Amino acid sequence: MRTLCSSTLIGEFFIIGFAGLVAMKDPDLSMSTVWTVCGIAMFLSVVLCGVVTRPGGVALGWALQIALIASGVVVPMMFVLGAIFAALWWASVHFGRKVDEAKARFAAQADQPDAA
Repeated sequence: MRTLCSSTLIGEFFIIGFAGLVAMKDPDLSMSTVWTVCGIAMFLSVVLCGVVTRPGGVALGWALQIALIASGVVVPMMFVLGAIFAALWWASVHFGRKVDEAKARFAAQADQPDAA
């Protein structure tokens, strides 16, 4: 699960940065506000790569997905990109857990001596 989720989060890191560049063009927003918010979100996406397998890591990932979708209020394309990354996050968590279960079964079978 860690590999799939981390890949999604690193993709989000870049998307957040590009959204910050687009948001800078809004005359109602100061550059410091844009980069403070984007910087925090980018930092969180990198930190989540390391803690995604710990308790609460997936929930924090979902919070980041919601924030990414909500950023569409400032940069409308983020509604679409946020929804795409939320779907990728779901797939990463769902299929990552299945892969982890399969690896655990395979390891358990490899540890057992043949009965024959």
